[in-house]
Amino acid sequence: MFERLWEASRGHIRVMTIAPELPGAPEVIAEAARRGVCVSVGHSDADLQATRAGIAAGARHATHTFNAMRPLRHRDPGILGAVLTDSNLSADIIADGLHVDPAIVQLFLRAKGRDRAVFITDSTAATGMPDGIYKIGTLEMEVKRGVCLARGKLAGSTLTLDRAVRNVMQFTHCDLEEVLRPATLNPAQVAGLAGKGILEVGVEADVVVLSPEGEVRNTIIRGAGI
Repeated sequence: MFERLWEASRGHIRVMTIAPELPGAPEVIAEAARRGVCVSVGHSDADLQATRAGIAAGARHATHTFNAMRPLRHRDPGILGAVLTDSNLSADIIADGLHVDPAIVQLFLRAKGRDRAVFITDSTAATGMPDGIYKIGTLEMEVKRGVCLARGKLAGSTLTLDRAVRNVMQFTHCDLEEVLRPATLNPAQVAGLAGKGILEVGVEADVVVLSPEGEVRNTIIRGAGI
């Protein structure tokens, strides 16, 4: 299956999520990592041993931490035990205050630090749209007051990244400068995008101008405002 995906992408796969406990997962992880793919553990019921085996094979990231993962237990730390304690593993989190409690966002940032944390939206095609019925592939979902639900469970979000930044500022009582890296440089590094997430001479001038409160003031794409 990985070979078919690789051929279909013409070798352009940047990040791939895999459950490390699946049969054959360590071999797939090792081969994907050899080809330069950032292998991320997630959508997984892995225990700690299986997760560590995946990391040893080459996994270096974790997908929407706490969501679609075996819960953290004090005698069975599972996949989260590895994600929260391995300083070499970067990880992302949905900072909407719904997928994880604000206190868990604080815990996550303390565990991963600003250098290994990544903010994501997990947003769907319903983002920016009014409440109503939408589809993710073949899955029908309903958006109520901005919350995406399918069969009564969360199914993605309508979160935007600027909102995520403001949420984290509120959750952690940090200023804008302290929470910018997980929304800019860190995700660029995970995806292997050189010259992104930084302001330096010679890199592409893709810039979002924010107020001190994290509100969008201007967007610049390749040096041109929009």
